Amino acid sequence: MRKTCLIIAGLLVSFTANAAPNPEMIVVCYPGGLVNAKDANEAMSSMLRVVERVGQWQENSFISLFTAKADECRQRMAEKRPKFAITSLGLYLELRGQHNLVPVVQPKIKGLTHERYRVMVQKDKYKSLDDLKGKTLGGTVLEEPSYIGKIVFAGKYDPASFFVLKKSNQAIRALRALDKGELDAVILNEQQFGGLGSLHLQTPLEAVFTSEEIPLMGVVANSATTTAEERARFSKALEGMCADAEGKKLCELFGVEAFAAADPVVFEPMVKLWDKGS
Repeated sequence: MRKTCLIIAGLLVSFTANAAPNPEMIVVCYPGGLVNAKDANEAMSSMLRVVERVGQWQENSFISLFTAKADECRQRMAEKRPKFAITSLGLYLELRGQHNLVPVVQPKIKGLTHERYRVMVQKDKYKSLDDLKGKTLGGTVLEEPSYIGKIVFAGKYDPASFFVLKKSNQAIRALRALDKGELDAVILNEQQFGGLGSLHLQTPLEAVFTSEEIPLMGVVANSATTTAEERARFSKALEGMCADAEGKKLCELFGVEAFAAADPVVFEPMVKLWDKGS
């Protein structure tokens, strides 16, 4: 599950030393993730160099600023006003108007550019999400409760008032607490759910809630400070990364099969849900 954090958070993280003149700052936000910034920098500098080579930019044309805190991301976006950023879907929906954000590219994982969220409980202990009212809910994605309420629960439940929230920066830790009965439920994204089988928990778990399909978010751009040509160039570079000899190894390392140009139409239902809940 540590790979999950690095896929998005580390996608364009690089060393700031030896940068090209006037390098572009890319703000990288992974709310709720447990990522060591130094480790991410070291692991991902090679990926950024591939992006630059495939896109025919000068080496070290991009530098980045990483945060795992939603509030820090908002602050950095306001301070740096980057042309490109990597954000969660929730932060994109929240900040899109303020920063003129448009989706540029999505990661493709296991053939999909979307995911589902699931609320897991001990088997046969609860029958539905309604049974969890006033109960404890853990998970890494709870760093963004508005996103969970408006998008994952489609506005039907407000996490902050319906549950007793227990945020965690490690899905494994939350799941072990659920296994021991220290938590009543844990909410997982697709990749976290896919890793359940490797944990060998003592108590069988089951999902009492599964969300609709939700698009994966990757890179966004400020449409007011980038041209359509710049956005297309950035997208093409990422789309070509996994076909590149060196880039393919990096994609395989982090479980990304490919990057696909983002279709804004895919995000329209999410925008409607977000605005409806505002």
